[in-house]
This record gives sequence, C-alpha cells and structure tokens, in this order.
Amino acid sequence: MIDIPIEDLLSRTGSIFKLTILASQRTAQLISGSKPRVEVPRTAKLSVIALTEIAAGKVEFKLRGE
Repeated sequence: MIDIPIEDLLSRTGSIFKLTILASQRTAQLISGSKPRVEVPRTAKLSVIALTEIAAGKVEFKLRGE
C-alpha cells in the first residue's frame, strides 16, 4: 500500500475540494489510457496513481478565470 500524506496533497492544491476534482479528473484520464507519470507498483489503483502524481507535482491545473 502506498502512503500519501494529505499535507503533501493539500500543499499542491490548497483545498480539499480542488484536490477532489483534480484527482477525479486525473483518474478519468488514466482510465482512458493515459500513461502514469510516476513509478508505482503494477497493482496500484488508478486513484492512488493520480494522488501520487499530484503529491509529486506531476499534475498541473489551471482554475477557470485565472
């Protein structure tokens, strides 16, 4: 099991709500066939891969209106 500290995730997004949206969108991309941007075990769930990528700073996002 991969341990991802919530502090690392929140420091990247600034909000639990933004984190939830970003993680769900990245998970959808992975489901659609996008390649993982970090090294993870083959058995890792796609949602865990998305969160690992966010914590590592491999996923960028832009808010509408900014």
